[in-house]
Amino acid sequence: MNQTRPTPSLYLQKVGRRYPQADGFLEILNEADLAIWPGELVALVAPSGTGKSTLLHVAGLLEKPDDGEVYVGGAATSQMDDVGRTKLRREEIGFVYQFHHLLPELSALENVMMPQLIRGYKKSIAEDRAGQVLKFLGLGGRLTHRPAELSGGEQQRVAIARAVANAPRLLLADEPTGNLDPHTSGHVFQMLMAIVRASRLAALIATHNMDLAAKMDRRVTIRDGKIVQLP
Repeated sequence: MNQTRPTPSLYLQKVGRRYPQADGFLEILNEADLAIWPGELVALVAPSGTGKSTLLHVAGLLEKPDDGEVYVGGAATSQMDDVGRTKLRREEIGFVYQFHHLLPELSALENVMMPQLIRGYKKSIAEDRAGQVLKFLGLGGRLTHRPAELSGGEQQRVAIARAVANAPRLLLADEPTGNLDPHTSGHVFQMLMAIVRASRLAALIATHNMDLAAKMDRRVTIRDGKIVQLP
């Protein structure tokens, strides 16, 4: 890796990923290279079926690449065992999906506390951190509300708060505003961008929304298994 710059939060080096089929293998990623730096938002825009989900799964250590290496914060991950990968994923990577997947029986505050408690933070610390993040995202008046009492945009902002509650190095988002109306989508994205900038996260965001993609620092796509920069 280039040692003259800060360490990238995510670095994919010649990553390959293929799946067995009856007549051979379906190659999804082939010598795919990508570096994302602290504080940078990168849009992943590509048609369905080209490997966006596979790329996010490999970057998020949910799948192992068949070839190449995935570095998270400079740490090579291909030779880590499941315990090591799980620990790194829990501490260094946050995930946001199209659907918020909040626990319905918990309040907004409790949903954001949960990953911190799993990591081992004391309840008082987790509660304080959760409250700070939710207030930053404009949800200071909704801390005790359960998901059913929140709007779609509010629910997704709680999901973003939950994803960043452990102060991860990397944020991976799969169509995080795809289930929202255009106005709410734009507002949620502004909140997402603000927290990435403020916390120096690196973010890889898969989206079909070209207006949102245009507001990010870079846009990439997948062609023939490789990651290609877009203008």
